[in-house]
Amino acid sequence: MKKRNIVLALGIGAAIGYLTKQQVDTYQKISPERALHNAKEAYKKNGPISGSWIYMKPEEIEKNGLVFNAYRGGITRSIDGENKQYEFYVDLDTGGIIESVQTA
Repeated sequence: MKKRNIVLALGIGAAIGYLTKQQVDTYQKISPERALHNAKEAYKKNGPISGSWIYMKPEEIEKNGLVFNAYRGGITRSIDGENKQYEFYVDLDTGGIIESVQTA
């Protein structure tokens, strides 16, 4: 009877831990590092990246009448021997790029 109770307690504990992790992952905002990684992956599809940066503090921006909490960052790419710089905003909730603009 004691082994049965121990196995039952372990099973219930594992189930509660799994469900808690699922809830935390669902409602957790992305980190600035993850936001930069997402942006770099998107830019890499069009060629190599030579530099990148991101502000660690989120900003509130308005785009098309909607307000987003976003991280601001930048990417430098070398295209035909010339450095091109892009500034972007990554949504804090989804990790998607909201806006991207070539700055130099």
